[in-house]
Order: sequence, then structure tokens, then C-alpha cells
Amino acid sequence: MKERLQGKHFSITDQKDVNTVIYQVNKTEREFSKNSPKYTVERLDYIEELVGDYKKKTFFVNNPSPMGNQLVIFSFGKEKVVVNTGILEEDRVRISKKPIPMKFKKLYSENEVEYKEFKYTPNLQRPISIIDPVTAEEIKPTLYFDENTKEVKGKCKLKPYKSYFAFEVKDNYRKK
Repeated sequence: MKERLQGKHFSITDQKDVNTVIYQVNKTEREFSKNSPKYTVERLDYIEELVGDYKKKTFFVNNPSPMGNQLVIFSFGKEKVVVNTGILEEDRVRISKKPIPMKFKKLYSENEVEYKEFKYTPNLQRPISIIDPVTAEEIKPTLYFDENTKEVKGKCKLKPYKSYFAFEVKDNYRKK
């Protein structure tokens, strides 16, 4: 008996010297939200195939939300990153006219460093991602349990003389 996957997929086409990765932005579940980041990011899995001088990537969203899935799209090229936001609705991706609040920066050091601590939710989701802009691969954090705060946290080890791209989805809602 074949298993049926619950999900959606969509494709994009990149030039050979561009590498696009897509993250889904998830709102933290209520039962975890008290001491956790409000939003977390999850990198979408994809398959890639060469089509002439281009790369076709098909991205997969497991368990899509009926309300739509918020996406952050990064296209890494030589010396630049193009950032877009969008939403997966039914059978199409719509690029957003009003971006979600997001902080990103380029990280660089001449010494090996561990990037700042960041909290995880109890179901091990995180609000920040650090990406190698050359390969578009994510730098995997080292997880540990902070005995003082009783929280799971992570740190990423960054190599010297190398640039990294870091982003975090922030909550810009302020109580009045």
C-alpha cells in the first residue's frame, strides 16, 4: 500500500549561478508561546534538476495550512542576496506586497566565533537561521540545555574569514 503525503509543492527556475532557498515562517503554538520565540523558521526541502542552462527546483510544504503558508525566499547570487516574501495559497505562490518584519545581516569575523545564543521552542523549532551564501547551505546549530533558564538553546560555530547571512523573523506588534 502506498503512503499518501499530505502536502503541496511548487517549482521555481534559477540561473546556474543563482541558488534559491525557501523558508516557511511558523507561528509558535499557544502551548509553547509563553517563553518561546513567537515565530520560527523551517527550511523547505526540495529536489533540483537541470533544464538546459537553468536549475528547476521543486519545493515541498508538508501539512499546508488552509489559511496559507508564509514564505521567505532567498536567492543567493554572486555578492548579493535577493529577499522576497510570499504566501502559498491553494495551488499558487503569491509574492507579498507587504513584507513580514524580518531582521537580516551579513556576519563576518577574522576569528572563529560562536554566534549568539538563541532560544528554541519545546518542539525544537528556532527563530533564526544562518546560511553560507556561497553554497546556500544552512549552518547547523549545536543544541544544549541551559540549566539556569531551563530552556533549549543553540549556537552556531562560524569559520574565520568567511561571510554568512543570518535572518530572524521578528514580531513588530507593540501593545499600546
